[in-house]
Amino acid sequence: MKFKLEYTDNASDARAGTITTAHGEIKTPIFMPVGTCGAVKGVHFSELREQVKAQIILGNTYHLYLRPGLDILRKAGGLHGFNGWERPILTDSGGFQVFSLTGIRKLKEEGCTFQSHIDGSRHIFTPENVMDTERIIGADIMMAFDECAPGEADFEYAKKSMQMTHRWLDRCLKRFNETEPLYGYEQTLMPIVQGCKYPELRRESAKFIADKGADANAIGGLAVGEPTEIMYEMIEVVNEILPKDKPRYLMGVGTPQNILEAIERGVDMFDCVMPTRNGRNAMLFTYEGTMNMKNKKWEDDFSPIDPDGCDVDRIYTKAYLHHLFKAQELLAMQIASIHNLAFYLRLVTDAREHIIKGDFTQWKNSVIYNLGLRR
Repeated sequence: MKFKLEYTDNASDARAGTITTAHGEIKTPIFMPVGTCGAVKGVHFSELREQVKAQIILGNTYHLYLRPGLDILRKAGGLHGFNGWERPILTDSGGFQVFSLTGIRKLKEEGCTFQSHIDGSRHIFTPENVMDTERIIGADIMMAFDECAPGEADFEYAKKSMQMTHRWLDRCLKRFNETEPLYGYEQTLMPIVQGCKYPELRRESAKFIADKGADANAIGGLAVGEPTEIMYEMIEVVNEILPKDKPRYLMGVGTPQNILEAIERGVDMFDCVMPTRNGRNAMLFTYEGTMNMKNKKWEDDFSPIDPDGCDVDRIYTKAYLHHLFKAQELLAMQIASIHNLAFYLRLVTDAREHIIKGDFTQWKNSVIYNLGLRR
């Protein structure tokens, strides 16, 4: 993987660049739709390509390991061969999902034992077998196995968790370097900065990760319950240390406002389930705020969903989408998911254009208030 930093904003740390992978280029800043089980919920790949304009999607190691399983993925030639997505893929290590299984997982130095949420069967994830699993999945970018501490964790827990994440990273790197890609193209391993809400831990973790010299670096353990202001502070602390010539990925974030604030602080890559999850619940993100399509106010509004949006935004009216949600038609969730994903990609594309123009901060300040409105 290569990264070329091409532009920086005049008044902030916002940047624009190009990531090159075996499956194509990614223009940053970028939002990555989440395809947990190898599919982005309710959206065809043709729509992802042509309307959403997704440049990269995510898969999840935990879910793909359980279903369809590694044998099927290996026989298919990896996730690209299995689902037919020809552009870049990033895989989460499954750490966040495993550690979310409160009551049915046990954490120790070796790794994490857990019960499947599907059938209760017992499994173990270690840094080594997660690397093997991500090799089989075949993503262009593989995430290191880490522990995502709860947002409310006290200092001692957060410190011990971070230190174990660092030890696990060393084991991930060793296994990664001992193994070869399985499908004839290069893969990249991305480490993750942890440290919860504590600046001194974040600095220590960022320094540890930066010293590994990876092709890209991630910031994890944010947007997990801490106040938004703390999240922004931790991004600033970490990005003072992470190398400027490598992409920075803020995991699991977030709202449109979160994304613009993080871009301003030097983040390049984002993912979040919010566009599709909120879309399925009739919440549409726009530059004029979030629309609840179940509200009666849209019942006789025959204007397009978003005249500046993608195809479904111009084809369908607010009244029609309101009707579909009231009638519980599956098409409602599909339209809303496509709209939201397309809007998120439009948001980061617009941000990139303003970074190139050199007026990102002025533009961001002009749109960020309306993004937070409820309509």
